[in-house]
Amino acid sequence: MAARGPSPGEEETPAAWQPPKVIGTGFLLSALGAHSSAQYAARVQPLGLTPPHVGLLRAIAIGPGRSQQALADEFGMPPSRMVAFIDELEEKGLVERRRHDRDRRVHLLHLTKAGEKMMRQLAGVGQDAEEALLGALDENERQQLNELLGRVAAAQHLTPGVHPGYRRMRADQGPPAAPDCA
Repeated sequence: MAARGPSPGEEETPAAWQPPKVIGTGFLLSALGAHSSAQYAARVQPLGLTPPHVGLLRAIAIGPGRSQQALADEFGMPPSRMVAFIDELEEKGLVERRRHDRDRRVHLLHLTKAGEKMMRQLAGVGQDAEEALLGALDENERQQLNELLGRVAAAQHLTPGVHPGYRRMRADQGPPAAPDCA
């Protein structure tokens, strides 16, 4: 028997809202990002660091001899906030400021021997964190995921290697919810 429509004068009862059967990719990326950030923060905390510290150490290791101002510009951070982070890294003995040869107002940033040692430790921490996060994927799948996410990040004009959370830092605030800089 064919289904009949509503009789004259009757209204069709609307179907109850049904949640989508598939969780969106954006939601999954956000959830995994938040999870990954929290897990990474917990891994570096015993070393006396936060993920923003790690990201700055990494940038200094990759490009030693850059000024605080150049690093603040790259990270999109207020210079005063960058100075505070560099002060913290210097107090921990991981970074040193060296005066520029021609402009004594400029401080160039370099890792200390302790900073180099810390970077070796952090490489292991990063590998462990990635293994814990991506253990369900084989090497081929990991490479493919990395390439795909790299394309998405490039299309969004994200600065390679710089977490967008740094741009939300203000001079009068601490770091945001922990950028993952592994």
